[in-house]
Amino acid sequence: MKIQMAIIALGSNLGDSEQIILDAMARLQLFSDAPMLKSSIWQTPPVDCPPDSPKFVNAVAGFIPRENETPELLLKKLLELEMEFGRASKTILNEPRILDLDLIVFGNETRNSPELILPHPRAHLREFVLQPLSEIAPELILPGQGITVSQLLAALPGDEMVRRL
Repeated sequence: MKIQMAIIALGSNLGDSEQIILDAMARLQLFSDAPMLKSSIWQTPPVDCPPDSPKFVNAVAGFIPRENETPELLLKKLLELEMEFGRASKTILNEPRILDLDLIVFGNETRNSPELILPHPRAHLREFVLQPLSEIAPELILPGQGITVSQLLAALPGDEMVRRL
């Protein structure tokens, strides 16, 4: 059996975002029997969000899913966790939110359905994902990419003003 790492990007820009991210990471640990990899917490500007959106707090977590876990089952758990933290249904694209959990990769699995696209289709373009991901998995090659996370990060223009908290 091949061990597959699930990578989750966490974001929050409503409430006590730093504490929300820490609490969400603790809850994500329950999805795995092995220790979880956790990035530092980063403050980032809102990207592709409505005007006057607050800054985000972002992080990345990586863990080995439990046996028989699938990307679809994990996504369902992530959506349930967002709701437990008080995330409301979207009314505006990329609106401010208490907790946003994005499944970035699930090993080398690929998906292209209305519910789930793997790897995440914009992860390789987002400094707020790549910067924390480079802390925990700098040599990871996202499915469909030919270079490492560190190389993808270095290739970005670096104009997102990402800063470690």
